Amino acid sequence: MTSPDTAYEELVSGPIPWVGRTRRWKRYLPERIIKAVLFFCSIVSIFTTVGIVSVLIFEAALFFQEVSIVEFLTNTKWTPLFASKNFGILPLVTGTILTSMGAMFVALPLGLMSAIYLSEYAPDTARQIVKPVLEILAGIPTVVYGYFALLFVTPILRSISDDISVFNGLSASIVMGIMILPMVSSLSEDAMRSVPRSLREGAYALGATRLEVSTRVVIPAALSGIVAAFILATSRAIGETMIVTIAAGQNPTFTFNPFVPIETMTAYIVQVSLGDTPTGTLEFKTIFAVGLSLFVITLSMNLLSQFIVRRFREVYE
Repeated sequence: MTSPDTAYEELVSGPIPWVGRTRRWKRYLPERIIKAVLFFCSIVSIFTTVGIVSVLIFEAALFFQEVSIVEFLTNTKWTPLFASKNFGILPLVTGTILTSMGAMFVALPLGLMSAIYLSEYAPDTARQIVKPVLEILAGIPTVVYGYFALLFVTPILRSISDDISVFNGLSASIVMGIMILPMVSSLSEDAMRSVPRSLREGAYALGATRLEVSTRVVIPAALSGIVAAFILATSRAIGETMIVTIAAGQNPTFTFNPFVPIETMTAYIVQVSLGDTPTGTLEFKTIFAVGLSLFVITLSMNLLSQFIVRRFREVYE
């Protein structure tokens, strides 16, 4: 069967000679190879995602055959590695929420103000310098951030208050907020720069100041993109591992006190994955139950981000 393009050429200029067909095939061969490679890459990414989710669901199902899901979701004690075993995930969830929300209190105002400066105030020369320097923070390994929190931030906090433990959620939250700051700033700044120039010029024509234009015109117009940036940054903070493992401690306590040692979901997965827990035991299966819970939380936040972008996106002509 001939392709539509070949059929059209035959209709216009008559049958294509065999030599012409060969040249045409050689001409489009690189495009067909590239198309096949890209299709293969897409299939690999899809099957990788399906494989990861399948392993999580299968192993977590084996765990929930031995542990009640009601106890898992409602119990406030998490001691699967102790002699007296309890399998309530709430202490890990509260530790994850505590550090993530603390990070957002640091990253959201600083990131938004940085985005406003880069989008509305900074000249092109300053923007070309400040933005790459700010995004360098995203390239620092998270293990470096963890030791920075433990050896630099924590001593400063302990010099302010003696109630702060060596391992605590506050220092981990502060440093994690610094880590996700480039994400908030960059995504928010991209959303603000996508606002048409005509809106700014109209506000300036009415006598608005630059601050009023930024806060009353640009930010409302780019609100969907800014909120999506906040949610994606929160998802990044929830999934952070090394900072909380090093700086926050490994004490699964049901508390919202940031001054005491806590343990997050990712830190527990690291703790069990060190090799001390035999493979196939109930204790080992807990990492898949915790991992599935973490996956559901981050997936829900990403879906919420996509919904906000689609629902509240402003379209300008």
